[in-house]
Amino acid sequence: MPELAPRRTLGGIIAVWIVAAVVGILVGIVVGPDARAAWLAVGLGGCLLLAFAIQLGYGRSQGFTERVAASVVGALVVMGVISLGFGLAAVIPD
Repeated sequence: MPELAPRRTLGGIIAVWIVAAVVGILVGIVVGPDARAAWLAVGLGGCLLLAFAIQLGYGRSQGFTERVAASVVGALVVMGVISLGFGLAAVIPD
């Protein structure tokens, strides 16, 4: 039997993006430039696990892979922009 009013799933996708932004900023501040790329990859892996957990929590199989993909690709873009900012800040002289 189909759901009459399915829950909106955009909030779960955006939550993963917010977590990715927080992780990206924390990695950029706490970790040195030499190990930053490795820790960003670890953070992205954590965002992937979080995306799976959130989307499984919705209990809807329709569009599951699309929602997880949107979460992870968005997290990748967010972390990429943040790491680009830290990279440019390291190159620009004081």
